[in-house]
Amino acid sequence: MPKSSDLVHHCLYFTAGSLGRAMSRLADEAFRPTGLSPSHAFVLMLAAEEPGIGPGELAERLALAPSTVTRFVDALVAKGLLTRTAEGRAARLAATSAGLGRLKGVEQAWKRLHTAYASVLGPEGDRLAREIDAATQALEGNAS
Repeated sequence: MPKSSDLVHHCLYFTAGSLGRAMSRLADEAFRPTGLSPSHAFVLMLAAEEPGIGPGELAERLALAPSTVTRFVDALVAKGLLTRTAEGRAARLAATSAGLGRLKGVEQAWKRLHTAYASVLGPEGDRLAREIDAATQALEGNAS
């Protein structure tokens, strides 16, 4: 049996976690100029693209817990970047004019992030993203 120190580099649990932390550092750096985290920026983008989207749909699309999305939405509403309106028991979200004004910076941040990891991984980075997504879907029982 290989040494435990070698097993870490062949264990999906540890390598995926390590990749997640490395990507988080790159993403935080890329998004710093926007004043938003990458997750907050993605919520804003989806609300701008689909005015009236609900928090539950956001949670599903982002593969996040509803309570996490609620915290993100609360922060974006407090910053004046999103509006939340009630429709019966459902909440509907939309970007404000200030939120729409941030989208160019958010788009630039996504480009900075892609450039940062593509400069290291090359075109394999995009393939890796697709494979990780497929693996996640399979492990969660959502494979198509």
